[in-house]
Amino acid sequence: MGVSDYKMVDSHNIYFNEEHLLLRKMVREFSNEELKPLAQDIDKNSTFPEESIKKIADLGLMGIPWSEEYGGGGMDNLSLVIAIEEMAKVCVSTAVTVMAHTSLGSGPFALFGSDKQKEKYLPKLSDGTMIGAFGLTEPNAGSDAGNTQTTAVLKDGKFTVNGQKVFCTNAGVAGVIIFTSKIVEDGEDKGIGALYVDANTEGLRFGEPEKKMGWKGSDTRSVYFDNMEIPAEHILGKPDTGFKQFLKTLTGGRISISALGLGICEAGYQAALKYANERDAFGRKIGDFQSIAFKLADMATQIEAAKHLVYHAAYLKDNGQDIIKEAAMAKLFTSELAMNITTEAIQIHGGYGYIREYNVERFFRDAKILEIGEGTSEVQRIIISREILKSLSY
Repeated sequence: MGVSDYKMVDSHNIYFNEEHLLLRKMVREFSNEELKPLAQDIDKNSTFPEESIKKIADLGLMGIPWSEEYGGGGMDNLSLVIAIEEMAKVCVSTAVTVMAHTSLGSGPFALFGSDKQKEKYLPKLSDGTMIGAFGLTEPNAGSDAGNTQTTAVLKDGKFTVNGQKVFCTNAGVAGVIIFTSKIVEDGEDKGIGALYVDANTEGLRFGEPEKKMGWKGSDTRSVYFDNMEIPAEHILGKPDTGFKQFLKTLTGGRISISALGLGICEAGYQAALKYANERDAFGRKIGDFQSIAFKLADMATQIEAAKHLVYHAAYLKDNGQDIIKEAAMAKLFTSELAMNITTEAIQIHGGYGYIREYNVERFFRDAKILEIGEGTSEVQRIIISREILKSLSY
């Protein structure tokens, strides 16, 4: 293939097949027509996008990567990335609801659940009649997940659970919540396991929705377990494999949250590009000034790099490859890039960038949590450094 031929090819078609392109077209049109008109009000009023989620469920987008046997879309992880990216371009609150539901609130059932557990929960999660949530972070155990203090004592065929989870996405709207806990049996610590509880279970209660800087339409709150009893079979896998299981869940989730960051990057860039081509100053479009043009050039270049990182990580996951390093790299790069691009987008807009009407201030607020949630940027650098240093031993 010659240079001129290569320029005519969409550089991302090395990852996408026809099904991916059709999905992207469908989600992009839906997002622009259905989600975009609501995004400002959702952010302004901190409104959970209930009606939008119902429409997304009707499109079959709540269980994209899960088996058709359990009502899922039977598609791959790259398809999930595409859908989240397109939604995040216009309404991050809606996109993160779908992302957390799929990757964290449904994924552990699909990956580690028994046939019976899959049959009971995955069809409802896949068709959106039930929303899923995942509780990991605690007041004294955020990035240090191994310091989990929630405790589940097994006795007479039941777990009695006490503890608290914080910053739990979808908790207040979920039909089932997966959570991590220390497992204690006969006074012996058996390790950290992944348990689950149905909504409305006695002893399960929720805090008020958090008042957040961004993701304002996403339901985020604390979850409390107060002598809550659940059946012994409400465990995914085994206690001694629970820690590895949720680390695997988080690794896959980093690809999904990278897609969220990618959508924010593109939204900020497109807004800045449009404004630079419309705004006149000193008798010229501001995009004609080198200082602005170079900002846009950097944005476009960095977004292209981010796409390849994210799509490649999803591709590797779909092909059964180890993605610990690649997922961390994608998450680190896109989250920090989202902050950089939205900051520059505001700068290009000048004073208008600080005004709610122009959207870029919302993109900026929605971007910040990406550097914190599902592993901070500092944690991603620890993971990456461990992986690259490990390679020296081979």
